Amino acid sequence: MPTYEYRRPDGTTFEIVQKMADDALTVDPDTGVPVERVFHPVAIHFKGKGFHNTDYGTKRRNRELEASAKEGADKHDAKTADKAKAKAESSSGDAPKSDLKPKAKSDEKKPKPKPPGSKD
Repeated sequence: MPTYEYRRPDGTTFEIVQKMADDALTVDPDTGVPVERVFHPVAIHFKGKGFHNTDYGTKRRNRELEASAKEGADKHDAKTADKAKAKAESSSGDAPKSDLKPKAKSDEKKPKPKPPGSKD
């Protein structure tokens, strides 16, 4: 049998177990004051395709997706080019050799960390 929640006029609530076929209470069985049933939203989760407007393909949506994909690729290409340019400038040898710091001996003996996913 389901449990129903009721609210008194002063804001306090109580629960009572009733059959689904029983009528809703109009007065509190303990005090005799008028009560009303409290309703709560039901938790429903729709899963799968077709439940959101973004799931439906339209010509406009396809154009927007293509434009955003192109912009993303352009931004990625620009960042990669900027990094390559900065690396080339730093290793071009413009700085005098006296400004470069010599490597510490402890750094030379340390094995370089292997990239993740390598099989050695």
